[in-house]
Amino acid sequence: MPIEPARPFKPVRIAILTISDSRSTDDDTSGDKLVELLTGAGHELAARAIIRDETDLIVSRLHNWIDDPAVDVVITTGGTGLTGRDVTPEALHRLDGKDIPGFGELFRWISFQKIGTSTIQSRACAVVARGTYIFALPGSTGAVTDAWEGILESQLDSRHRPCNFIDLIPRLME
Repeated sequence: MPIEPARPFKPVRIAILTISDSRSTDDDTSGDKLVELLTGAGHELAARAIIRDETDLIVSRLHNWIDDPAVDVVITTGGTGLTGRDVTPEALHRLDGKDIPGFGELFRWISFQKIGTSTIQSRACAVVARGTYIFALPGSTGAVTDAWEGILESQLDSRHRPCNFIDLIPRLME
């Protein structure tokens, strides 16, 4: 992807939310991977939490971070599958934001290159709510790596051309 080196890099503040009934801080490999990727790219870890797969808990945490001026972006990992406990996309829809349908479509295309038709079981999605980007990723380290390297790394880089998510932040509340 084209990076224009003459443009300044603008680090963003990113919160990581792991959604799982079974993970803890000791074994949150996907959350750990996201922290490694975002800080390695020059961004700031604004917050991090692990919560259960419960819609109300997810919505509450996301509302808190959306209203926090120290958070520009939220990346969730987990809860995007098809089981009864996978409720992350439903939680995002309760935020009354704008869907970013191309994110999920592109994620599944990238994922298809590696895991074939199994990617159809992913409901990865994204919204922008009250000026904050929220990206919901599957819970595997492979999936978060694919999403970061294939989409988020460039779209969260202010030098990426022809356009990127960062340049839009000042206009998201218009």
